[in-house]
Amino acid sequence: MNYYELVYDVVKSIPKGRVSTYGAVSNFLTLGSARMVGWALNQLKGRHDVPAHRVVNSKGELSGRLHFGQEPGMESLLKKEGIHVKDNKVLDFKQKFWDPSKEL
Repeated sequence: MNYYELVYDVVKSIPKGRVSTYGAVSNFLTLGSARMVGWALNQLKGRHDVPAHRVVNSKGELSGRLHFGQEPGMESLLKKEGIHVKDNKVLDFKQKFWDPSKEL
């Protein structure tokens, strides 16, 4: 299995209503860096089976939002799952954070 597919498998495990970070996914895989996780997610291009909108930066910011296009955007997808966002940042980030190292 290639690196991208490993990233996608972890991201598919993030439950609805929760978020993880590029760094947490990277640390769990012990391969590469947070930036590589972002790159892998950016390569999805039309795949809707991987909930990339659930991956944010270490501050809870929607740093990947520009890669989602107009609608439905990253914020919209998160809000549909009950995640509150203000100024492109997940509110209650610590409570919504899902750590694959502890959950998988």
